[in-house]
Amino acid sequence: MDNIKKIPVVSKKVLLPFILITSLFALWGFANAVTDPMVQAFKKVLELSNSQAAWVQMAFYGGYFCMALPAAMFMRKYSYKVGILIGLGLYATGALLFYPAAITEKFWFFCLGLYILTFGLAFLETAANPYALALGAKETATQRLNLAQAFNPVGLIAGLFVAQQFVLKNLQSDDISDFSALDEASKILIKTSDLMVIRDPYVILGLVITAVFVLFVVSKMPQSKDEGGMPSIGDTFATLAKNKKYVLGVLAQILYVGAQIMCWTYIYQYAEGIGMDSVTAGYYQMGAFVLFTVGRAVGTYLLRFVSSGKLLMYFSVFSMVFVFGTMYINGIVGLYSLVGVSFFMSLMFPTIYGIALGDLTEEQSKVGSAGLVMAIVGGALMPKLQGIIIDAGGNGVADTKIMGVSEVNFSFILPLLCFVYIAWYGLRVFKRHEATDDALHYVNQD
Repeated sequence: MDNIKKIPVVSKKVLLPFILITSLFALWGFANAVTDPMVQAFKKVLELSNSQAAWVQMAFYGGYFCMALPAAMFMRKYSYKVGILIGLGLYATGALLFYPAAITEKFWFFCLGLYILTFGLAFLETAANPYALALGAKETATQRLNLAQAFNPVGLIAGLFVAQQFVLKNLQSDDISDFSALDEASKILIKTSDLMVIRDPYVILGLVITAVFVLFVVSKMPQSKDEGGMPSIGDTFATLAKNKKYVLGVLAQILYVGAQIMCWTYIYQYAEGIGMDSVTAGYYQMGAFVLFTVGRAVGTYLLRFVSSGKLLMYFSVFSMVFVFGTMYINGIVGLYSLVGVSFFMSLMFPTIYGIALGDLTEEQSKVGSAGLVMAIVGGALMPKLQGIIIDAGGNGVADTKIMGVSEVNFSFILPLLCFVYIAWYGLRVFKRHEATDDALHYVNQD
């Protein structure tokens, strides 16, 4: 036992590159958090239904799906650094497109900006997640990714603060109880003003990302060890398809991202159902992000003592309990339950990611990473389905009841089912891949 050295999560020689990579996790967290409240903002300003407004999430998360595999193919030939630079360039371009979008006042133009922005995020996530795993010993890879992902909620909190204080609070349409009843001239004036308010944080974000781009250009980053001499892409796909832990992990990631976005996006609709305004609801989403941050830190620490599959299962079961409370406990306590889910969701994305890529080579991880980033499409599809459920009785959120509760409450059956599968996946991983390795796990971590 004395001969076994403690393995550092991040060694000193790669500390600076790790810090730069970690900053990217905060940057895409910011984009996620700024975008979630925009569903409610566009719904009010442009007089959209819940399912129509969900096109914001379709555009945002659909971009991930479309660009993740091309990003991985690109990075098979070039370095992670080049992929990151392209990602930052696309990110900045999409954000800056909000300026002409606000001038034209076209909803599709805003969605196009988000779509291109997430092309950039797809490059960043396809590169940054496996890069974080690779910057150190394999035994501490999942811990290292959880540590990097712990800064994602910092970006979430900052993004929500901007959305709440500089967007939602300044929307004139949100102060009018029945915006649709106004005369056309008043609507046009308010719409023009509000779309400018929505535009500003994205344009500023685009300028900040441009500065980060320059910082990466002048920084030296370690290159991938396995670059050159790669197997064919066909062989890589065939190997991945036979790896059940990876394939089931991709499905778990699809359902997790869908559940996360549903629980965050529809906080506003849930709050609306109990008579709460959007700005106040934003404070509850802020609370959810704070719990998410704390949960990520707690989960990263617990991974030193509990295997990743078992901990994933435990956190999923607690998420199921809180979502069930969201559905069947009315009023403010139900909202507390919805906020509380975020603590237990926090561990899931990086842990599923680490589990799914854990047995892969560097080359397989590059392509496998694309599948896990494409899984973010769950954030595009599932909120749309939830919006359709909420629209079951009309454009309101509590127009009818389904199984004894309002349609907005019932709609959370979708994240509940997602967590059921994730709990099963964690249990399966523990029983088939980790149970016999527990002793080794403790030796490596301690």
